[in-house]
Amino acid sequence: MLTMCSVAMIMTAAVLLQRLGPDRTGAASAQPDERKNYSPYADRRFATQVFWGDQHLHTSFSCDAGMIGDRLGPDDAFRFARGEQLRSTSGQLVRLDRPLDWLVVADHAEYFGMAQAIAAGAPALLNTPRGKEWHAAFKKGGKSALEAFHEMVADMTVLKSSIPAAALHDLTRSAWEGYIAAAERNNKTGRFTAFIGFEWTQHVEGNNLHRVVVFRDGAERAKQVLPFSAFDGADPEELWKYMADYEGKTGGRALAIPHNSNISGGKMFAAQTWTGKPFDKRYAELRARFEPLVETSQSKGDSETTPRLSPADDFADFARWDRANLPSLIATTPEMLPFNYIRSALKLGLAHEAELGVNPFKFGLVGGTDQHTSLVTTRAENHFGVGVPIEPRPGRWKEPFMVNSKNPKLNTYIWETSPGGLGGVWARDNTREAIWDAMMRRETYCSTGTRPVVRVFGGWDFGANDLNKPDPVWVEHGYARGVPMGGDLTKPGKGKTPTFMIKALCDSDGAYLDRVQIIKGWLDPRGQTQEKVIDVAWSGNRTCDPQTGKVPSVGNTVDVKTATWTNSIGAPVLTGFWQDAEFDPTQHIFYYVRVIEIPTPSWLAYDAARFGEEMPGYATMTVTNRAYTSPIWYAPQSK
Repeated sequence: MLTMCSVAMIMTAAVLLQRLGPDRTGAASAQPDERKNYSPYADRRFATQVFWGDQHLHTSFSCDAGMIGDRLGPDDAFRFARGEQLRSTSGQLVRLDRPLDWLVVADHAEYFGMAQAIAAGAPALLNTPRGKEWHAAFKKGGKSALEAFHEMVADMTVLKSSIPAAALHDLTRSAWEGYIAAAERNNKTGRFTAFIGFEWTQHVEGNNLHRVVVFRDGAERAKQVLPFSAFDGADPEELWKYMADYEGKTGGRALAIPHNSNISGGKMFAAQTWTGKPFDKRYAELRARFEPLVETSQSKGDSETTPRLSPADDFADFARWDRANLPSLIATTPEMLPFNYIRSALKLGLAHEAELGVNPFKFGLVGGTDQHTSLVTTRAENHFGVGVPIEPRPGRWKEPFMVNSKNPKLNTYIWETSPGGLGGVWARDNTREAIWDAMMRRETYCSTGTRPVVRVFGGWDFGANDLNKPDPVWVEHGYARGVPMGGDLTKPGKGKTPTFMIKALCDSDGAYLDRVQIIKGWLDPRGQTQEKVIDVAWSGNRTCDPQTGKVPSVGNTVDVKTATWTNSIGAPVLTGFWQDAEFDPTQHIFYYVRVIEIPTPSWLAYDAARFGEEMPGYATMTVTNRAYTSPIWYAPQSK
C-alpha cells in the first residue's frame, strides 16, 4: 500500500527524472555553461596540490655511479621513490618515510648505460682490448674499477676511440630504451609521475655547467632521440638546439634545469655566452625559454647565496661550497661569486632585462639530490650518502670527496656534503603533463630536504584579512586578484604598491617553523642591484628590533649527543602579510619567500649517535632546513 509520503516521493522523483533528461544523467538538459556547478571543487583551473619530487637522481646507468659500485638501476630508483623498501647496494635495508609524488632519473648522457654494459660484458665491449680491460677492472671492483672510471672521464675521446661508432650507438640506444621502459612501467597516472630525462654534463676545466633535461612526454616521443651529451656539444646553445629540434621533430616539449652554480667557477651566470660574446636579446630569449628553473639546493652545497655576497643576511651561511669549482681544480675567487649564486643571478637578470628587454635569468627555484645511489634519501636520519662508497658506515664522514693533489687546501670532504634537496610543485594533477607545465610556469619551490607546505600570492589589492579566509577561498582569491610564485606583477594602479599573502605549514613529520622572510632584489636608479631581507612572520613572542629590523634567534632544542630535538619552540603554521612601502614603479624588482625551520640534528649528529663516534669541532652537528619559493617579478611597462 502506498502512503501519502511514498506517493509524494515518487512524484518528486518523476519531476527530477524529467529534469534530468532522457538519459537520466542530466546531459541533455544541463550543459556546463547553463548553470553553476554545486561542487565548489569541480572544474578548477588552478593548482590545488603540492607534489614532492627530485629532478636529479643518478643510478647505475650513470657511468660514475655504476663504475664505483651502484648496482641499482632506474627501475629500482622509481620503485624506491614510490615507497617500496629496497636493499641498497651496500646490503642495507632502506625505505623512505613517505613516498614521493614524482621523480626524474637523470643519468649522465655521457657514457649513458655504459657501466651496465661493462658489468654485463656486452660483446661490443669484449670485442675490443680496452673493453676487456674495463670489464676485468669492474669485476675486480674497488680501486681497479675506480681507476678505469677515471681513465674514461679523464679523456673524453677514449671510449669513442676504443669502440666502433656503430656499436657504441647501439649500446646507448639499448640503454636508453631500457630506461624509458622503466619509466613507463612506474608512471602511475594520478599516483606517481616517472619523468623521462637525462643530465648533460659539461664541466670544461672543472667549471660546472651541468643541466638536467626533463621531457614532458612518454616513450613514443622520447624514443625518437638519444640523450645529448657534452661530447655532442659543449655549448649550452647546442643543447637548446637539440631541445628545439626534439620539439620540432616529435611535437613534444622539453626543459632544462641547471644545477650546482655554486661550483661553476663563475661561469653559470656570467654575462658572456660560451663563445665569449655578450648577451643579446635572442640569447636571453632562448635561455629564458628553455631554462625556466634552477636547482637551488642539493648534496654538493646550497646555491641561494653566500655571506660574502649577502653579509647582512643572518641565514646566508648554509651548506656553503665557496672553496673551488667542481673537482676542486680551481680556487673560487671573489670575482667569480656573483656569477655562482642564485640570488645574485636574479639581480643580474634585472640588469640584463633593463638593457635587453628580456631577462635571461628569469627562473624559478627547485631542489634535487644529485645522489649517485639510486636512492632519494633527503632526511638527515635516513641519509645514504651521495655515492655507494659512502653509504652508512662508521667513519664515512672523514673520507675525501673531491681532491686536489697539488693544493690540498681546495679538497672537499664527505662531512661537507648534504642529504640533498627536494622540489615542491603546485599542480592540479599528478601527471607528467600537469607537473611539467607547473615547472614551465615556475610554480615551484625548493626545500633542503624536508617537506614544508609553502604558498605565496602577490597582488595590488590584498589585505591582511584575506589570510583569515579558509584555504579554498583564499587560494582562489589569490589567483583571481594576483599571481602565485613564479608569476609577474603588472600594471599597478595609481598609488598602488605590491602586497603579499604567505602561508607556511611545517613538514608533518618534521620541525616546526622559526620564521617566514621575503627577499627583495631591485635595480636602483644608478643601475646598481640591491637586496633586502625582511622578516614577515615568526613564532613565539619575539619582537622585531626597530633599529636593525631583525627578529632574535628562535633558540635550539637539539641534544647532539643523542641526536634528538623537540618541537617545544617554533610554530606549526605561520601566515604573513607584507606590503612593500618602498615600492618604486620605475624599478625592476623580484620578491621570493624563504621559510626557516627550527634547528634539528644534522646527518653527522645521527651518524655520531648511531656509530658511537666522536666528531671533530668543525663538523656541523645541527642544521636549519629551509624552503625557497620561485620569485614574483615586477618590471616597469615599456614606453
